[in-house]
Amino acid sequence: MTPFLVRSAICAKGQVCLLGDKSIAHRAVILSAISAGKTVIENFPANEDCVSTINAFRRLGVKIISSSGRAGKDSRVITVFGVGLYGLKKTNSPIFIGESGTTLRVILGVLAGQSFRAKLVAGPALSKRPMLRVTSPLRLMGAKITARRTNYGKTPEEYPPIIISGGNLNAISYKMPVSSAQVKSAILLAGLYAKGVTRVREPLKTRDHTERMLRLFKVNIKSKRGEIIIKGQNELISPELVVIPGDISSASFFIVLAAILLDSHIVIKNVGLNPLRAGILKILIRMNANIKVSSRKIQVSGSEPVGDIIVRYSKLKGAVLKAKEVPSVIDELPILMVAACFSKGRTILQGAGELRVKETDRIRSMTENLTKMGANIKVVKSSGSENIVIEGTGVLHGAKVKSFGDHRTAMSMIIAGLSSQGNTQIEGINCINKSFPNFLSILEKIVRY
Repeated sequence: MTPFLVRSAICAKGQVCLLGDKSIAHRAVILSAISAGKTVIENFPANEDCVSTINAFRRLGVKIISSSGRAGKDSRVITVFGVGLYGLKKTNSPIFIGESGTTLRVILGVLAGQSFRAKLVAGPALSKRPMLRVTSPLRLMGAKITARRTNYGKTPEEYPPIIISGGNLNAISYKMPVSSAQVKSAILLAGLYAKGVTRVREPLKTRDHTERMLRLFKVNIKSKRGEIIIKGQNELISPELVVIPGDISSASFFIVLAAILLDSHIVIKNVGLNPLRAGILKILIRMNANIKVSSRKIQVSGSEPVGDIIVRYSKLKGAVLKAKEVPSVIDELPILMVAACFSKGRTILQGAGELRVKETDRIRSMTENLTKMGANIKVVKSSGSENIVIEGTGVLHGAKVKSFGDHRTAMSMIIAGLSSQGNTQIEGINCINKSFPNFLSILEKIVRY
């Protein structure tokens, strides 16, 4: 396959309108499917991951209709005809999840409450990602689960394919050993089917889209003294309309591009500003980025804050990202590493080890690629934690790099290439379709050469 060529750009200028937030879109489909009533979901992102969620629930007997949205072929209006908590149908063949980790982990929580057996099969990359963190608490609630198991070293682990037989769940009080919004969501959804009150405590607070969406669907859920509490066995009621705000993880690539490319100025419209997802803005502002937020409002039928993000070029400086901040920027760490390379001084990303178990080992993919472009990066292990230390050089040079099959690595390297001296060749960018199919077409509109 011919590598993708990225030329050095002069600046980025213009207005960007983004497809809906991937994390919110998954949850909107899932809750709509198990609610009572019809739900229309606008600005639904037609990326591969979100389509995997739609296809999974279609296989489980939910009628879902898709039509073009106002933002073009990659934006959809989805109509979901909910079947209620117990209306899903057994399928006799495996459900293929593709490479969507959110689909796989979160749907396990729903299937834990069903009275039938289901088998979930994943793509090659997702089949290597750890699942014991979600299968373990669901077993405690009463679900019967088998998965491919390994016992390398002292720590056992489980991977897809996964077979789950649910029903007759009991509530649990669970302290999560690893901060994960996907795992938290699976437990809370299983809690919908459990007898009693389920309680979840996180070591570090993660994105709360599931909790907000559950409230939107009239579920009795509360957050109290660091615990999320959900009462089981009550039906969800559709809000009838859900409008998905622009994806801030997608916005992060354009934000960093404008911040590091001389004479750039862009406006990104209607972006989700959930406080537990907007860490990228706080960190970049700490790095001296010229970022302003305007037109704040509430979207997703009243559950998520939204606004416009205005970014101008500025001279960035190094900063420290503490481990407790990582959950709010876990998806944006690769592009933050690019920003750090163009900053003056040292940037330290503490507690970044969870990047090892994403679609690829993102610490390896980004460190290897950026080093080829002249970056000064090292990974320091301390007390079981991994810190990424970047000495900003203020400049990178074009090189031959690769995506490692990871969408966020691929997009981060395209931004790095646009901002570097000389040409960059990137191997394997088709993986971008996993989350952001119109990424390149947006770049074409705002980048000047």
